[in-house]
Amino acid sequence: MKEKEKSTFLFNKSNYTFLIIGVLLNIIGFLLMIGGAAESLDEFNPDELFSPVRLTVAPILILSGYAVIIYSIMKKPKGLKNNKDLIEK
Repeated sequence: MKEKEKSTFLFNKSNYTFLIIGVLLNIIGFLLMIGGAAESLDEFNPDELFSPVRLTVAPILILSGYAVIIYSIMKKPKGLKNNKDLIEK
C-alpha cells in the first residue's frame, strides 16, 4: 500500500505577509536615504545632505526591514507540529 505524500510548504500566508512588510520597509528606507535632488550643482546645501531623515530615520527603517525579513524566514508556521513533518518525505 502506498503512503500518501504530504507536501507541506515551509512558508504560509503570515510568513509572506511579514516578508512583504520587510521589503516595503527597506524600499521606503532607501527612498528616504536618496532624498531630494539639488536645485543647482554650483551650490552646496548641507541642510539637505545632512538632514535627520537621511541620517537617522532611513537607516532605522532599513535595519527594521531586515529584522522583519529575518523574522519572516525564521518563523515556524503553525501548521507544523514538529520537525518530523519537514524531514519525512
